[in-house]
Amino acid sequence: MCGITGIYAFNMIGRVGMIHLAKATEALNSRGPDFQNTFHDNSVGLGHRRLSILDPTPEGHQPMSDETGRYRIVFNGEIYNFRELRRELEMTGQTFHSNSDTEVLLQLLIREGKDCLSRLNGFFAFAFYDSQEGSLLLARDRMGIKPLYYLLDQDRLLFASEMKSLLHYGIGKDLDPTALLTYFQLNYIPAPLSIFQDVKKLRPGEYLELDRESYEIKTWYQVPYDRNRSNSTAYDELKNELAELLEKSVQKRLVSDVPLGSFLSGGIDSSVIAALAARHKPDLHTFSIGYRDEKFFDETAYAREVSKKIGTSHHVFELSNRDLFDHLYQVLDYTDEPFADSSALAVYILSKETRKHATVALSGDGADELFAGYNKHAAFQRILQGGSKASLVKALGPLWSILPKSRNGRLTNKFRQLDRFSRGMKLSSKERYWRWAGFAGENDVRAMFTPEQREKLNMSTYFQQKEEWLTAIPSRETLNDLLYTDVRLVLPDDMLTKVDRMSMAHGLEVRVPFLDHEIAEFAFRLDTPFKINEGIRKRILQDAFRDMLPASLYNRPKKGFEVPLLGWLRKDLNGLINDDLLSDSFIKEQGIFDLSQIRRIRKQLQSSNPGDSHARIWALVVFQWWYRKYL
Repeated sequence: MCGITGIYAFNMIGRVGMIHLAKATEALNSRGPDFQNTFHDNSVGLGHRRLSILDPTPEGHQPMSDETGRYRIVFNGEIYNFRELRRELEMTGQTFHSNSDTEVLLQLLIREGKDCLSRLNGFFAFAFYDSQEGSLLLARDRMGIKPLYYLLDQDRLLFASEMKSLLHYGIGKDLDPTALLTYFQLNYIPAPLSIFQDVKKLRPGEYLELDRESYEIKTWYQVPYDRNRSNSTAYDELKNELAELLEKSVQKRLVSDVPLGSFLSGGIDSSVIAALAARHKPDLHTFSIGYRDEKFFDETAYAREVSKKIGTSHHVFELSNRDLFDHLYQVLDYTDEPFADSSALAVYILSKETRKHATVALSGDGADELFAGYNKHAAFQRILQGGSKASLVKALGPLWSILPKSRNGRLTNKFRQLDRFSRGMKLSSKERYWRWAGFAGENDVRAMFTPEQREKLNMSTYFQQKEEWLTAIPSRETLNDLLYTDVRLVLPDDMLTKVDRMSMAHGLEVRVPFLDHEIAEFAFRLDTPFKINEGIRKRILQDAFRDMLPASLYNRPKKGFEVPLLGWLRKDLNGLINDDLLSDSFIKEQGIFDLSQIRRIRKQLQSSNPGDSHARIWALVVFQWWYRKYL
């Protein structure tokens, strides 16, 4: 796992950017603390920061070239089937000078070009340069586990693993109005957009290929999904197939020349991964976060129970709210593009503590999106099924709208959920999905902006982009339509972005066995009752591994990573909000936000009915911190 960056210059103006290559590479130091190197010729520069996982010797350093010097690669990720691919190449007479997967990928690309992408099992973002042809190939893995930003204009192509690297090339910093409108709805910015107009993100399963004359961006992979297909395989057979696929996936991800462990939250997903890993790695270490002051969210008792059953060396990092708060500014400072999923803080600390014991960690990410694990999935299914209960909740909409709503109490959170459910029932399929994916509606967010900022918004461009994000949802949707959209949108742009940024801040590689493409393809062959049935979410996953895990893990409320945002924003961060980042003077000077609307949201935060105002305020705090640092 590493950080990559580079430049392809089309002319003399573009070549001036070469002087920034070393600094742009250095900016990725946390992603690759072990080694840095660069390469450049007249047209192309490549930079690499290395986190040594496989073959930590100098032979595995990058940028890596073939024996002739014609071809070069910078690569971020892991190819799990590289040994099989290497054996194939050796049978053709190819010799190797390292034990790294990078060299195998390089030789495959030399022989097959972009056609080899479909043969790779792993996660990656890379750049492959052919100096003779003057061609450059950028590619991103199937599920979007590894990121890749790029900027393409008449003078140059720039690319990097993180925005902070691109900034060293002296790029333009005009805000993208569509990205801004979307960010304040979802609290993140989905690909292909970025916060800057000129910078884009390569989507999962896409490649960008260019030479001196032309370029093209194409999709080389999407999870196969036929919404009209019905599964005829017996449930027990499918359970066994899932168990075999997941065990094989975990085994692939245990290959490492450095210490490897597994996250273990105490939920089903991470417990399954840890249990399978422990079968093949008897000395496995597992890692959990405990919340001393938030017992409702603390799952360490379950994690310890799982660890005891599967026989791992377990580490619990007990955190107080003060411990969490003390890391808050570090997370804000590391953020080089606005991203306001508050659970990033917990992932940041878990990664920091885990890195003291291991360089690689397995995680359970992806299972919720593939097998329907979230509250919203159960809510969608209730609406799709209909019935008297759903109709009653809808009819009582006026009541839910006036009751106090907050995530911080059991009863007020239930009122919040009932209100969202009631409002969602009145929307179209796509609008319901979009509204439940975020924290604010389009009109609410537009009202936040000044008239001048609203004029910059081209709403037809926004709606066109939104339609593209939601293209998999028809007028009469199924649960799998919604999950497919989650896999294309929420998973890569929120969940995987969060894990990548927060783990890479500490040079920790996180591997996600659930996101092996064979498992994703399996998941979209399943009918809805195999995922949600009689209120049981992730049914087939739970049933397939029931014998491996403690009974106490089943049929209990889903929790996940939470941080006490509301309390912080009302007390500890009150000065930062009211006297600094969201102060009247800064808002007026900045000229982006309507002061009366910011005052209204600040007032709601302190009220007895805060609703989702804490999430909206947090998105503003993140943006303002980022704005002050970078603009």
